[in-house]
Amino acid sequence: MNKFKLIFLTLVISFSFSLNVNSKPVPASFADLAEKLMPSVVNISTTTTITTNSNPFPFQFPPGSPFEDMFKEFGTPQERQSAALGSGFIIDEKGIVVTNNHVIQDADDIIVRVNGDQEFKANVLGADPLMDIAVLQLETDEKFIPVAFGDSDKARIGDWVLAIGNPFGLGGTVTAGIISARNRSIGLSRYEDFIQTDASINSGNSGGPLFDMEGNVIGINTAILGRNGSIGIGFSIPSNSAQIVIKQLIEFGETKRGWLGVRIQDVTKEIAEVEKLNKARGALVASVAENSPSEKAGIQAGDIILEFNGEKINQMKELPAIVARTEVGKKVEVKIWRDKKEIIKNVILGRLETSDDFKISKNQETEKQNNNEEIIESLRIAVRPLTKDDIKNRNLPNQTTGLVITKIANNSPVANSIELNSIIIEAQKKKIRSADDLRDITKEVLNSNQKTVLLAIYNNQNQRRYIGVKLD
Repeated sequence: MNKFKLIFLTLVISFSFSLNVNSKPVPASFADLAEKLMPSVVNISTTTTITTNSNPFPFQFPPGSPFEDMFKEFGTPQERQSAALGSGFIIDEKGIVVTNNHVIQDADDIIVRVNGDQEFKANVLGADPLMDIAVLQLETDEKFIPVAFGDSDKARIGDWVLAIGNPFGLGGTVTAGIISARNRSIGLSRYEDFIQTDASINSGNSGGPLFDMEGNVIGINTAILGRNGSIGIGFSIPSNSAQIVIKQLIEFGETKRGWLGVRIQDVTKEIAEVEKLNKARGALVASVAENSPSEKAGIQAGDIILEFNGEKINQMKELPAIVARTEVGKKVEVKIWRDKKEIIKNVILGRLETSDDFKISKNQETEKQNNNEEIIESLRIAVRPLTKDDIKNRNLPNQTTGLVITKIANNSPVANSIELNSIIIEAQKKKIRSADDLRDITKEVLNSNQKTVLLAIYNNQNQRRYIGVKLD
């Protein structure tokens, strides 16, 4: 019995020791860490000139009135100054400061306050709206205390973090919390992989640092949820992603992101089922840009990118960020799924900023309709043949064939996934030239055990997409 108690006691002690080794102690105070870091965090104020026209009439037009636009050019142009506040942090003793692009965008003057009382003018070394990062240079020969970047990939949910910034213009303010989540996307910018924190972040904290308990910057505070202030949900750009952009802005004054030249979409369960993929994963290539790195490497619409440069693609949204941070001109291996098997393509990356994909596309003209409609019973839609005028007006490839969707029934299996005026160009990877083609393919699918048809379409933005549709 005594032997059993001794073994039990030994196990309890060992388990307790294991827990203590793997867990970090709760800080008794953040005072020492905050005191060390405060001199490296700066307050930023900007002024922007806004030009408006004064109203030359003794009355106001109602909002939205056509006369409002008609007479807006009349009157005397008047200029006024608009002020904004933000935060930043010093990364080099020579006075290089990192902040958010939206803090300094379009600013005429940028004033950076260090240690609460020293003020310096600053110039923009470079800015990146896509990741919302800007790098400033203080106009001075003084030396400053910089902070170092940490490894944001090692930051774990539940880790303590410290945020320092300039909320509501109050100056250096310290808040603490934990990492609430990783890999968040909130639709704010093109490349998103935010760290979510419950450390109190408010208006004016933008551009400020998020520190780990070693005093290293693991994030740049960028956004909050809640219009009137912090509700315990703030978002920070991870330091590992930010450093790549920051180095390029310092060296070149601009970014140089990798470019693959594909439009991609999510791989749904239905698409994975049709393609005989073991699960919904990767990024489905909806279209390939002409003369792009992908086209030159032989990547095709319908391929599913499973791995890029040795990194697995679990979700579609991961691919753009991985490609963007890869060196321009680098030769990389891309593992794709085609015809129910894996193959490798070697791609030499181009540069996003010089590609056609980076340019703003022109607005498309309104599509012409005709009355040559046919019903596709299996899909419960009405379609008409694609015409030469459609191809010209929508700027489609000359050899495009397909059917324009003119009506969609409320109980159609495509009602929630395809819009009116979309063009069906393929079904089950076979070109569609007539309504009979589509009928025959959907009939064949209905008679099989699969019941899912894979459609390739051009949507209303003329983007090529794949849609998996379950037939009933």
